[in-house]
Amino acid sequence: MSQPFAKLPAWADYGLLPLINVIVAFFVAGLVVLLVGESPIDAAVLMVKGALGSGDGIGYTLYYATNFIFTGLCVAVAFHCGLFNIGGEGQAYVGGLGVALVGLGLGSVLPWWLTFPLAIIASAIVGALWAFIPAWLQAKRGSHVVITTIMFNFIGASLMVYLLVGILKAPGTQAPETRVFGPGGQLPDLGWLLGMFGLNMRSAPLNISFLLALVAAFVVWLLIWRTKLGYEIRTMGHSPKAARYAGISEVRITIVTMLISGALAGMAAINPIMGAQHRMQLEFVAGAGFVGIAVALMGRSHPVGIVLAAILFGVLYQGGAEIAFDMPNISRDMIVIIQGLVILFAGALEHMFRPSLLRLFQRLARTKQQATPAVATGGGQ
Repeated sequence: MSQPFAKLPAWADYGLLPLINVIVAFFVAGLVVLLVGESPIDAAVLMVKGALGSGDGIGYTLYYATNFIFTGLCVAVAFHCGLFNIGGEGQAYVGGLGVALVGLGLGSVLPWWLTFPLAIIASAIVGALWAFIPAWLQAKRGSHVVITTIMFNFIGASLMVYLLVGILKAPGTQAPETRVFGPGGQLPDLGWLLGMFGLNMRSAPLNISFLLALVAAFVVWLLIWRTKLGYEIRTMGHSPKAARYAGISEVRITIVTMLISGALAGMAAINPIMGAQHRMQLEFVAGAGFVGIAVALMGRSHPVGIVLAAILFGVLYQGGAEIAFDMPNISRDMIVIIQGLVILFAGALEHMFRPSLLRLFQRLARTKQQATPAVATGGGQ
């Protein structure tokens, strides 16, 4: 998407500016921790230790990051087209229906390496279909996609409650969840991968869908920056008038972009359903669709930035649980405040420091010009 200010160097725009935002967010969060009578330094050490200090901690961190990568990519693809898809929560929730149908129907029949690609296809299709109606309403009727995707989040939640309480509920139980999938509906964990680095992962639910998330990030990079469709998406995002002048169909690009966005959100359901719970439960998305908005903003809608931002939020989630356990004055609600501060500075205030950085770079450029000796030009005898 176009930036509201003059352009910074790429390394500053995608690296330095997000880093400054994160540092300021943690500084303000440190003041909040100090106000409740705890040491910000001790809290920071506990957070890092809880998230990255053991094989299980890293496993949980990357497990959370997997969800955020998918939902961050979902938001980013829509951003590039000038669309604000905040329906990733609902699209991931309903996308879980595709995963559950594959796990319930084929988990006892096929091995995981056959059900896994089927679950990818099913979740992507269901997530895309759930995004189709808001996309069509935006493209054909002018209904703003923000409003319609918010509405579809609530509709999706109600639909899933209906299905899990009634139709899909395991017989003989009162819990609103499906039965446990067969062995073919359960993804292998990545303990072997962490074991290559000398780390022991005992109970963390990190599974092979993390690798799928990394592949999805690479595919999105190829799509947006190396294909004709990606060029059309970015053109529509920068200037719809220029895109129409170039013969790009606004209706087609809007709908196709939202379908891709919804498919990415739908695939987020694979990680908790087949990778961790091995069944579908209520509220399995757990807010990952909304966190994806902050991840996309912090990652500047670039897949590499999104992966790094998703890992940061994974650290906040896992490390925050460690802080809440070891520091009684810091409740789980306080951890949500800290996460909210990061979202605030990475999202709503992401450009707050951009003018200052621009002035700094302009001043450095003028200083460099003045320091460079003038080179005489002209003919000589």
